[in-house]
Amino acid sequence: MDFALTEEQTLIFDMAKGFGEEHIAPFAQDWEAAGTIPKTLWPKIAELGLGGIYVSEESGGSGLSRLDATLVFEALAMSCPSVGSFLSIHNMCGGMIDKFGSEETKQKWLPDLCSMNKVFSYCLTEPGSGSDASALKTRAERSNDGYVLNGTKAFISGGSYSDAYICMVRTGEDGPKGISTVVVEDGTEGLSFGALEKKMGWLAQPTSQVQFDDCKVPAGNLIGEEGKGFSYAMNGLDGGRLNISAGALGGAQKALDLTVQYMSERRAFGKSINQFQALQFRLAEYETKLQAARTFLRQAAWKLDNGDHDATKFCAMAKLMVTDVAFDVANGCLQLHGGYGYLADYGIEKIVRDLRVHQILEGTNEIMRLIISRQMIAA
Repeated sequence: MDFALTEEQTLIFDMAKGFGEEHIAPFAQDWEAAGTIPKTLWPKIAELGLGGIYVSEESGGSGLSRLDATLVFEALAMSCPSVGSFLSIHNMCGGMIDKFGSEETKQKWLPDLCSMNKVFSYCLTEPGSGSDASALKTRAERSNDGYVLNGTKAFISGGSYSDAYICMVRTGEDGPKGISTVVVEDGTEGLSFGALEKKMGWLAQPTSQVQFDDCKVPAGNLIGEEGKGFSYAMNGLDGGRLNISAGALGGAQKALDLTVQYMSERRAFGKSINQFQALQFRLAEYETKLQAARTFLRQAAWKLDNGDHDATKFCAMAKLMVTDVAFDVANGCLQLHGGYGYLADYGIEKIVRDLRVHQILEGTNEIMRLIISRQMIAA
């Protein structure tokens, strides 16, 4: 077994980490206070090939693997988990279009997506269907020109901010087989947004409901085939879970790095606090947990890249393990900072707030337990 990254993968990680340190980290708290990310950031990220990570090179993307992507999102999260995770959502949309869209569909959407001239959001969750995603109610009725949408999506990162929304909508019967996928562009008649949500973390990402009131969408905005939308959405979630895990891992690693530095400078009882054995043990525990989580995450990504039969189970296990570990480590790092950890200036409390949601989205960790156990029983 070779656990080492290739030279190219090391360069990918270093490139993303360096970009984050220069273009994201110095401004992260300002963006959080403003509740938005400047759109001028995204074309700079796209210049690095990170606007279409999963999009094939033939379609103008980077054609990176799922393992490569975890390196990108871990590295970016070391500067700001909120910004890195928003980029992950955009890339989930690109991967869906490239994998399931027709050639005409790809030509229509992917150039602007890969260049990030247009930012994409992903709309699956509804007020009454979160974990039970196949129960979604948003309806898309056939018209002479395409579809007429009515319904509401909830908790949408980029709601009222993004340029296009990939939406799972009901075109047929109840259940997963009646769901299709359409793209709704900003400015479409009948598209509106709820008030911005007031959240615990991920404050830089504008989040709102996305509402459809007789919203007319051209037939050409359908992705793939009618009735296949739920399978498209679930297909993207395996990779999404890896990315959310990578973002949690990067945030926790940054918290631990800051804590090691802080403990070398903070003095108590005549010596730096990194000289107290009890606190040294805490550092050792956190380092071990993060390294174990990192190894398991990369194994799950490798399985997804290779199409292993148990890849979905491993992605669920990675999401469960990594996001739980990452939050616990970040929270422990806040404790090691004492009162200073509670202050915004030290950067730890933001990481703790940002990482809490990683245990909820892309399927709650309770749902991950269901996926894992059901696959065990089925086998």
